[in-house]
Amino acid sequence: MPFIISAAIIMFVGVGLGAFGAHGLRELLESAGHTRDWETAVFYHLIHAVALFALGIWQANDPSARGSGLLRAAGILWCAGILLFSGSLYLLSIGGPNWLGPVTPLGGLGFLTGWGVLALGARKLGNVARG
Repeated sequence: MPFIISAAIIMFVGVGLGAFGAHGLRELLESAGHTRDWETAVFYHLIHAVALFALGIWQANDPSARGSGLLRAAGILWCAGILLFSGSLYLLSIGGPNWLGPVTPLGGLGFLTGWGVLALGARKLGNVARG
């Protein structure tokens, strides 16, 4: 259940940031040329929140998935990716410090690693179910 709750909170924040960017920050983002950056941040934020939600549902319905350290790691990596990738883009879009630029790819690496770890975990659980 922790991933379902986390996903709901992360989705709430993502939808709020999407709306805030489209309405409250519209002029700022347009004048700075960062509208697309904000939209990219929201997109990856929401996509990985949905993935986290699906992971939580899987774990809630499959006891072997619930105990998988690899699946837990995948969810944590996605959360880190949201924080680092989307978070750095949000801040850069509204004039945050330039040193945040190198943080964005680290978040992307968190996303990628999370997906890779998920694949390993799913494979391992598939082998357990067959064996």
